[in-house]
Amino acid sequence: MSATMSMTGFAGAVFATPLGQAAIEIRSVNSRFLDLSLKIADELRAFEPLVRERIGARLARGKVDCRLGVQRTAGPESTRVNAAAVAALKQLGEQVQQMLPTSAPLSVAEVLAWPGTLATPPLDAEALRAAVLAALDEALDRLQESRAREGAAIADGLRTRCEGIQLIVEQLRARLPELRAAVERKLTERLNQALGAPLSSTAALTREEIAERIRQEVTLYGLRADVDEELSRLATHVAEVRRVVDAGGAVGRRLDFLMQELNREANTLGSKATAIDLAQAAIELKLLIEQMREQVQNLE
Repeated sequence: MSATMSMTGFAGAVFATPLGQAAIEIRSVNSRFLDLSLKIADELRAFEPLVRERIGARLARGKVDCRLGVQRTAGPESTRVNAAAVAALKQLGEQVQQMLPTSAPLSVAEVLAWPGTLATPPLDAEALRAAVLAALDEALDRLQESRAREGAAIADGLRTRCEGIQLIVEQLRARLPELRAAVERKLTERLNQALGAPLSSTAALTREEIAERIRQEVTLYGLRADVDEELSRLATHVAEVRRVVDAGGAVGRRLDFLMQELNREANTLGSKATAIDLAQAAIELKLLIEQMREQVQNLE
């Protein structure tokens, strides 16, 4: 079973490179797709395609910001004086002084600032690449651990709300016969009051025919107001949500669709509400579903 991953997380790593100490930071928040933004130091710009590929292979969704910087260190062990270049510069300086005796000799700072007088050993590109990738993998591992922890918390919250929806459905299903009978009694009384007295005095319809007509109207209204189908669909969708959450992996889009279906059934239940109990239950269902929908938006 794969972990249910959140799209929100942060991770970083500090590492040594042939250029000096470097640092990498990765932040991610929710997004419909993988939206990757990179800020990489000029010295490491050549690795941008590699970094993009590495992150894309590990993350499926989310707005991801990755920063990769390096602080150069230069010391005696990494930089040498180019003796040939200094000798050539000295010779040129002597020639200038012969031509311009009043000119000042070059200072040490001016000599070191002259192009070519400092020699930097060739950079080990393979060692730099290995250091960058190792740090990137370490940061991605930490990011995934962070996203997995939050994803597990979200999954637990979804399961809890599924239990709440299931409890409401079971309570309504148990009370359906009682609710139907109460609605039918109330509707029959109103129809009797509205139609019984006027029509019983006419010759067009008998009292038995009026009673049959009332029964038919009550039955038709009862069928239209029946919510058994909506309750069954709610139970089915809740079971599917649990299955998807338990399966783990990239479940965000599937759960988002299920939230739409759950909300549709809750709306239909509310529109068919013929008693205060049903109306209140529909409101509670929509509240739970909205809470789930907000959490689902954070899942990969």
